[in-house]
Parts: sequence; structure tokens; C-alpha cells
Amino acid sequence: MSILEAIVLGLVQGLTEFLPVSSSGHLVLVEHLLKVPTSTDITFEVFVHFGTLVSVLLVFWQDVVKITSSVLRGMVVPSRWKEQYVNDEYFRLGILILIGSIPAAYVGLKYEDEFSQAFADPKLVAVMLVITGLLLFLTRLARPKEGTHIGIFKAFLIGIAQAAAITPGISRSGSTISSAMYLGIPPVQAARFSFLLSLPAVAGATVLKTVEMVREGFAHAEVLQIVVGTVIAFVSGYVAIKFLLKILERGQISWFALYCLIAGILGILFI
Repeated sequence: MSILEAIVLGLVQGLTEFLPVSSSGHLVLVEHLLKVPTSTDITFEVFVHFGTLVSVLLVFWQDVVKITSSVLRGMVVPSRWKEQYVNDEYFRLGILILIGSIPAAYVGLKYEDEFSQAFADPKLVAVMLVITGLLLFLTRLARPKEGTHIGIFKAFLIGIAQAAAITPGISRSGSTISSAMYLGIPPVQAARFSFLLSLPAVAGATVLKTVEMVREGFAHAEVLQIVVGTVIAFVSGYVAIKFLLKILERGQISWFALYCLIAGILGILFI
């Protein structure tokens, strides 16, 4: 992998991890277009995912600190969990994130090999991008209401949407934000929950890939390319989160539908 390819792939990962256009799908398509040779060395992939993880932590660090401290306090006194869930916003949010993470953890661990095979099929990725475009377009029909809150059932449903996004071409942020909006959650609140929900998913995937990377012995790892890709993924991920939040404040998430539909249709026709 050249430095230019590392920059492009890091940029694609950072932007598309949070914009509702599917990072995994774009990486598959871009690697196909750049003719990046297939490799069993996943070191680069591990580190660019780590870069996007850090970008979420930076944007939502106050929420992360408050959620962590509330959950840790709650662990000390289990008898007060119900009371804390009702009265402590951040304890409740931590519990909802854990519940929402269950579907993706189950699907990812049980069907890892099946989903891995999908990454070798650019045509399938293009079809999934079209589906993502339709999901985003249909948010025009959603009727979010101010004051609507995410509860246990809604958190689990959003978690199912996140699990579906393990398929390359289905956007994680697009599916989770859209599903939250269909459930009546205002767009900015839906995005906040979506990004916080991504932390266990991305962190878990990064840990699993790191274990795999260690087992493979860092085969052919090129330090400069890894550092460049990670930094680019971090910076572009931070910019993408800020940009998407502004788009959601204006209620314009369906704008991304056109992009996904065009990219998917072109992929189906020409790949």
C-alpha cells in the first residue's frame, strides 16, 4: 500500500464511518477501484477504525465521562438501579447503550465468517448502498416529536438496525439514525444516541481485530502508512460528525439518500 492509498482509505473510513453512506461499503468499492491487492494483514484496518473511535470520544467526551461515572456508581449499589434508571439521565443512557449493543455483538460474533465473505463482493455492496439510500429517503415520512425519549424497547430496535449494518453497504449511522427517527426520536437526539452506540461496536470490533492482528504477527505492516491512515481517519471522522450534526439540525438527512442511490446504481451497472 502506498502513502497515497493510505491517505485515500483513511479519508474514506473517517468520512463514511459517520456520514450515513456506509464506511465498509465505500472501503470495498474504493479498494476495488484502486485495485488495492487483497491482503490478510488487517493492521491498517484496525488502526483506521481506532482513529474513528477517538474522533467520537473527542466530540462526545463529556457524555462519555458522565455515562461512565454514573454506571460505575450504579454498579456499587445494585439495589438502587431502578431508582437511578428513572432519575439519572446518564445512568439510563449507559444502560440503553448496553442494551442497544446486544444485537450487533451477537450477530457479529456468531456470523463473522458469513459477513466477511460479503466484503469480497462489490456488486452486493452496491445493492446494499441502494437500500441505504431508500432508508434515508423514507425518513421524509418520519414524524419525530420533541420530548420523545428512547426507552429499552426502542434502544433494542435501534440496536437491531446497527446489527444489520454489519453488512457492507448498509450504513451504521444511517440505519440507526433513520430507525430512531421512525420511532419518533428527534434527529439530533437520534444522532447523539447513534454515535454513542457506535462506541461499544467500534471498540469491540477494534479489539477483536487487534487480537487477530497479534495472532497473524503484524504481517507486512508498514508503520508510516498506518500512522498516516489513522491520523487522516481521526481528523476526517471528527469533521464528519460535526458536519452531520449540523445537517440533522436542519432536518436534511435525506440529502444523503441521493448520493447512496447514485453510487449504488453506478456500482451495480459498472462493477
